[in-house]
Amino acid sequence: MNIKSQKDFWSGLMFVVVGIVFAWGATSYSFGESARPGPGYFPFGLGVLLAILGAVVLFKALTIETEGGDKIGAIAWKPLLIITAAVLVFGLALPRLGMVISLPLLIVISCTASDEFHWKDALISCVVLTLGSWAIFIKGLNLVIPMWPTFMTATQAAG
Repeated sequence: MNIKSQKDFWSGLMFVVVGIVFAWGATSYSFGESARPGPGYFPFGLGVLLAILGAVVLFKALTIETEGGDKIGAIAWKPLLIITAAVLVFGLALPRLGMVISLPLLIVISCTASDEFHWKDALISCVVLTLGSWAIFIKGLNLVIPMWPTFMTATQAAG
């Protein structure tokens, strides 16, 4: 079998593997029913869709000829490390600083990974994504996510 596009081959393979792992992991949760889905329903469906998407990309990589074989370039270490650090900072900061500070922190740190970083765009993204996350996760889904830093909520509760 001849790989026609290295980029599509490896990304398709990654999608298939991640999709299968998610779908398999979701089987340990209850599925519920279509009218009342359980905690395993969405991750299983998402994993299956991801695996199917990966299979389509993988098929394309093996059948459609690309110019020069679409070789994989060097790993972009700086953006990879910056985005990984941003996710780690978010995970550590969210329980202590709440969504109002942690999410903009994640966005600003992640934006610095781009060569086209602009403060105005980053700040607009912070406002839109923070308000959207509040509307979806806290208001819409009623998830228990700290909105404000713990030092602010502790003083409000005491007062």
